[in-house]
Amino acid sequence: MAMVRDDRSIQDDLDALDTPLESAPPSRWRRIIRVVLPPLVAFVLFIAVWQALWALAFWPEYQLPAPLTVWAAISDRFADGEALSILWTSLHRAVLGFGVAVLIATPLGLVVAKVKVVRAAIGPLLSGLQSLPSVAWVPAAILWFGLTDSAIYMVVLLGAVPSIANGLVAGIDQIPPILPKVAHVLSAGRWALARHVLLPAALPGYLAGLKQGWAFSWRSLMAAELIAVSPQLGFGLGALLDNGRALNDMPMVIAAICLILLVGIGVDLLVFRPLERAVLRARGLGC
Repeated sequence: MAMVRDDRSIQDDLDALDTPLESAPPSRWRRIIRVVLPPLVAFVLFIAVWQALWALAFWPEYQLPAPLTVWAAISDRFADGEALSILWTSLHRAVLGFGVAVLIATPLGLVVAKVKVVRAAIGPLLSGLQSLPSVAWVPAAILWFGLTDSAIYMVVLLGAVPSIANGLVAGIDQIPPILPKVAHVLSAGRWALARHVLLPAALPGYLAGLKQGWAFSWRSLMAAELIAVSPQLGFGLGALLDNGRALNDMPMVIAAICLILLVGIGVDLLVFRPLERAVLRARGLGC
C-alpha cells in the first residue's frame, strides 16, 4: 500500500511540474510602463548626453549640431510632406523586396535542410553569402541592371535570402526526430510534412531568420540607395543621406540616420516583437 501511495505521490508531483503556473496577468498600465519606460529613459539620456557634448563644444557646429537643429530639419521635412514621400519610397521597396525574399528563401531553406546533397552543395554558399557585406553587391547590380529599381531589388534579395534560409535550416535542425517520423507513419506527403510539421515546429528559428532577413534587407536597401543615386530612381532615405553628405549638411545627415533608425525600431516593435511574444506564449514561455 505504501509503495502504491508513493508512486501516486510521485506521479502527482510530476504532473504538477508539467502544469504551467497561473499568475495574474499584469495590468494594462503596468505593461505599458514596462514596455515604454525603459526605451524612453534611454532616449532621454542619449539626448541629454548629446546636448551636453554640443554645449561643451568638443566639435564644431558643422560636425555636431544641436539636437534642436536636427529636430528642426526633421520637422521641416514632415511639415512640407517631403519626409513622408522619402519614407514611402524606401519602405515600399523594402517591404516588396523582403516579401519576394521570403517567397524564395522559404522553399530554399526547406530543400537545404532536408536534402543532404543540396545542403552539401549550397549550404556553405548560403553561409558565405550571409557574411558578405551587401554593399559589395551594389556595383555588380548596377553593371547588370543599370541605375534601375531592378538593381536595388537584386541587392535587397541577395542580402535577405541567405539569412531567412539559414534561419529556417537552423530551426528544422532543432526539431525532435520523432515528429517527422510520426508524420511519415501517418503517410504525410512532403507538402503536408512541410506545412503541418516542419514549419510549425521550426517557427522560432524561422522567425529569427525572418527578423535577421528584414534587418539585412533594410541595410542592403540603404547601401543601394546610398550608392545608386539617380533622379529616375526616386528619392529615398539613402539618397537623402548622400544628399546631406554632398551638401556638407550635418543636420540633414543626422536627420536621415534618425529616420532610418526610426523605421528599424518601428518594424521591430510593431511587427516582430508581437510575433515573438505570440510564439513564446503559444509554447507556454510567454508572460
